[in-house]
Amino acid sequence: MAFGPLAGRAFGLLGKEIQPLPQGCRRDDRGVMELTSVPLEKPGELNVILGQTHFIKTVEDLHEALAGTSPHLRFGLAFCEASGPRLIRRSGNDADLVALAVKNAHAIGAGHSFIVFLREGYPVNVLNAIKQVPEVCGIFCATANPVEVLVAETALGRGIVGVIDGSPPAGIEGTEDETARKSFLRATGYKL
Repeated sequence: MAFGPLAGRAFGLLGKEIQPLPQGCRRDDRGVMELTSVPLEKPGELNVILGQTHFIKTVEDLHEALAGTSPHLRFGLAFCEASGPRLIRRSGNDADLVALAVKNAHAIGAGHSFIVFLREGYPVNVLNAIKQVPEVCGIFCATANPVEVLVAETALGRGIVGVIDGSPPAGIEGTEDETARKSFLRATGYKL
């Protein structure tokens, strides 16, 4: 039995006192977070861009930005609303990529997130156009690598904490690696 000033009080990590809950609240309603890794489902070397935005107009603006970069670009995008009807909005010019974007947006389920899948083009060709869309707050990744999205969930909803993009380094670039990198960039036309 505890006596004195600490009697009947509870303490959490680092000795911080846990305050009593307001009447009618459960412990899960305040301060509890679950962290989940959501692997993106995508075939092979398909490129993906994952970002954060803030307005329903995003779908049309992203579509226009992507369509304006190249007449050959094939894309599908999805955007998760965070308020109102909270729908997954979608658009694109490739039905399979739109369906894939919707499927992945649903799995992530984070408000105000968007996902774009690309064919016949690369993120480096469209990132500046996407970043110029006024509603876009930031980009989490733009890659063809396997991706896991780190999603935090609280009583309020879900949010993207970050991403795991590909695998960790296997070594340090040597002289032959540097020569190969420079040759690749020139062969693909990205450097003169």
